Amino acid sequence: MIQYSLKCADGHRFDSWFHSVAAFDKLQSAGHISCAICGATDVDKAIMAPRVNGGEASADEANAIAAPAHPAKQALAELKAHVEANSDYVGEEFAKEARAMHLGDVPERAIWGEARGDEAKALIEDGIPVAPLPFTPTRKSN
Repeated sequence: MIQYSLKCADGHRFDSWFHSVAAFDKLQSAGHISCAICGATDVDKAIMAPRVNGGEASADEANAIAAPAHPAKQALAELKAHVEANSDYVGEEFAKEARAMHLGDVPERAIWGEARGDEAKALIEDGIPVAPLPFTPTRKSN
């Protein structure tokens, strides 16, 4: 088996395994290799770094290193970084803080955090603008 880094004519990059070099060449010439992102069949080998094993890595670590981020995953990572950099994380106090800002008890600021379903529903019913985020908070450990 051999793994190749591939790219399509639109510039999408992805990895794929083949039985042999000859198998890749045969599939490519027949137009049977398609882009994992857009489906285009104009696919070539991309420049790739040699794999050097420096010890055992978990399957998740190996996949994270070998595979480029899917555009959707990359967009979510960028959204998460933006939210974390430009707002205050208030944790489980989110509903309390959002309500206090809405009532004018504390100054308004960008916040994010966690709320139970009933708390989020009550905020929405009271006209307090909230929206769910498609990620969980970064957990920091010592």
